[in-house]
Amino acid sequence: MDPSVKEKLQRLADELKDLMVNPDVEVEVHFGDEEERKFPFVRVRYTTEEHEVHEKDIEIAEDNLNKSVEELKEYVTFMIEQFMEEIDSVEYGGE
Repeated sequence: MDPSVKEKLQRLADELKDLMVNPDVEVEVHFGDEEERKFPFVRVRYTTEEHEVHEKDIEIAEDNLNKSVEELKEYVTFMIEQFMEEIDSVEYGGE
């Protein structure tokens, strides 16, 4: 992986950690290499009030790697919010 891309992903990881204020949400940025994946991804774990753990991998495709850290952060944040809304909808009937 290109060192500049790796640096960008590390900055994204740092910014996402600072952004996450919800203790029920864990975010990990994976660079793809270690899990034999073609693209890097963000793994999100969301724990509901009933202590059920839901997990989703948000892949960062090659065309997204050219975006700025801020754009990547907005994309991932949006995907995390959608994921949490989906879980809440299923768990709590859309409350």
